[in-house]
Amino acid sequence: MSRVRIAVPGHSYEAIIESGLLQHAGRRLQSVLGDSGNLFVVTVPNVRRKWGKKLMASLSAAGFDAHFAEMSDGERFKKLSTVESLAERLVRLGADRDTVILAFGGGVVGDVAGLLASVYMRGVRLVQIPTTLLAQLDASIGGKTGVNLRAGKNLVGTFHQPMVVLIAPDVLATLPEREFHAGLYEALKCGVIGKPALFDRLEKMPIKSLRHDAAALEWVISESVRLKAEVVSCDEREGGLRRVLNFGHTIGHALEAESGYRRFLHGEAVAWGMIAAAHIAAETGHAKNAVAERITHAVLGLGALPRVTASGREILRLLQSDKKTRNHVVHFVLPREIGKVGIANDIADETVIGAVEELRRISK
Repeated sequence: MSRVRIAVPGHSYEAIIESGLLQHAGRRLQSVLGDSGNLFVVTVPNVRRKWGKKLMASLSAAGFDAHFAEMSDGERFKKLSTVESLAERLVRLGADRDTVILAFGGGVVGDVAGLLASVYMRGVRLVQIPTTLLAQLDASIGGKTGVNLRAGKNLVGTFHQPMVVLIAPDVLATLPEREFHAGLYEALKCGVIGKPALFDRLEKMPIKSLRHDAAALEWVISESVRLKAEVVSCDEREGGLRRVLNFGHTIGHALEAESGYRRFLHGEAVAWGMIAAAHIAAETGHAKNAVAERITHAVLGLGALPRVTASGREILRLLQSDKKTRNHVVHFVLPREIGKVGIANDIADETVIGAVEELRRISK
């Protein structure tokens, strides 16, 4: 078992990482929540079918009065109408200010349930129990919530920290192969921005063996969570340092938006975004060619990615509406070496277009 403390100002909480944790979730929550009011589990049908009974049995044994509130699965349902629909359901079920919302699913569920918790009755308590690799090592940590608009990803959201994050790596046994790989791209991102040993291990370890090596998988998750905890604890609301977590996300978010959130899983879009950022870093002298090539090879070594078909100019247009764009200037997180990145705000449009065209070439 690993415990990682996220020490944001005014609210410190833990991420607990342990296989088999789901069946002990109720007991863990007792120690955090005390005598809670109603507990509402926001999830999607597939997760409920696979793991819902085990979670509910644990909550019931600990004395919690828990109810499911289902939402549709997929990035295209990460929108304000979903939050409204869930809120209406909570009202019908009698949820009040003592309610605790438990996000039980992947990153979309975590973002939507987190936003719901931050605004329902002007804010209720939140618990995260992520069930995808990407959510376990990244999305559930740090308190970011959000939904998408047609103009772009996560343009409406809040910061709302959970009371605790319970991470059970064994639930990944039922995760589709593609989603498992998508999560590993985010782990690789953590390696590039601050955990070179993590990058080295992912670069060398066969993915099939990682999936069946419980100790190695827990280590990858724990190291990724530690990296994010270190960054978030120093910069809760993305005023400076936390921006390094956006490595790969600038162009990645634009790729998601351009495809209507249907072509790429989030981690896959970030993977292409990391390759683009590495290309830009090499082109502009922020990193040596060898660093960019190493990142590119490591990303592609984790598995096949969906093709990039968007034009460079279309992606550039979408970047202008990204929430990371300030005063019409796009900020890029660029690698300098493995384990170190920097922020650049002087990247020429043609360089960005060229990076996207390079993605198109690689993905043919």
